[in-house]
Amino acid sequence: MIDVAALRALRSVAALGTLARAADELGFTASAVSQQIKRLERQVGVPVLAPAGRGVVLTPAGQAIVDTAPEVFQALERCAEAAQSVAEGAPRGVLRVVGFSTAVRGLLAPALRRLSTDCPDLHVHITEQDPDQALHSVDAGTADLALVHDADGLPAPLPPSLTRRHVHSDVGDVVMNRNHPLARHDPPLAGADLAGQAWVTSPPGTVCHQWFRRLFADGAEEPDVRHLVDDFATQLSLVAAGEVIALIPRLARPPLGGELVSRPLRRQPRREVHAAWRRSADTSPAIQAVLAELGSLGGRTRTEQDRRGYP
Repeated sequence: MIDVAALRALRSVAALGTLARAADELGFTASAVSQQIKRLERQVGVPVLAPAGRGVVLTPAGQAIVDTAPEVFQALERCAEAAQSVAEGAPRGVLRVVGFSTAVRGLLAPALRRLSTDCPDLHVHITEQDPDQALHSVDAGTADLALVHDADGLPAPLPPSLTRRHVHSDVGDVVMNRNHPLARHDPPLAGADLAGQAWVTSPPGTVCHQWFRRLFADGAEEPDVRHLVDDFATQLSLVAAGEVIALIPRLARPPLGGELVSRPLRRQPRREVHAAWRRSADTSPAIQAVLAELGSLGGRTRTEQDRRGYP
């Protein structure tokens, strides 16, 4: 009989191209992954990997195994879900959640407070991952639930084995020192209001930098970018000094305190946040409990933002 751990190792090697990368994903050493692959080859009686430069490729036999692996993992997952349903469907055990940093800060961390009270036998383990990596982790079975955001208005491509649900809409506001001239401006801000301002912004290649560039898409002059900083807390520290302003997603923002204020934009940049999980885990009590709390939290977050006018 094929060893499930060895099958999972082969699937990760196939997706990532090297034993070392697969080992990092699975939490093993490269030597341990190599031993799992060799055990699998002994079990099926044929080679499943072949060297290719600095990496490896699947043999035809290995490809055939990887192609049928999802059916195996889905069947195993259905077995686990059946056992949980017999136990009255109570959320229990460990749920491995992966997500981008601001979703961890703004959605998962607040959700954990309620889950610890409502589901005391459920233990959520969180790993920060970018959306593409997070979807791969869930598809590969090394995570159970992913929080991902769309890229430039388009949802990330979803592997056939996964399904998703919208959980939150995140928007960006301009944050400034309370003594900044724009702080006296009645919201919302238009593009003309931002002309000539000095900025700290996220580096190129990030969603927030794309948001920032769109603010000036119709302008003739390049914006005055003084600082490129990926960490939002550091951005806010520079904004507090009074020299620059910043475009910050609401999910990324801690309480602003007395020094800072935020103002919404007339054309608000927006990204949609989805939860994704394997279709075979649709009935998982643990996943459904987390989804329910995220949905409830999203409603409470929007209500609080509306009550404050402009957070």
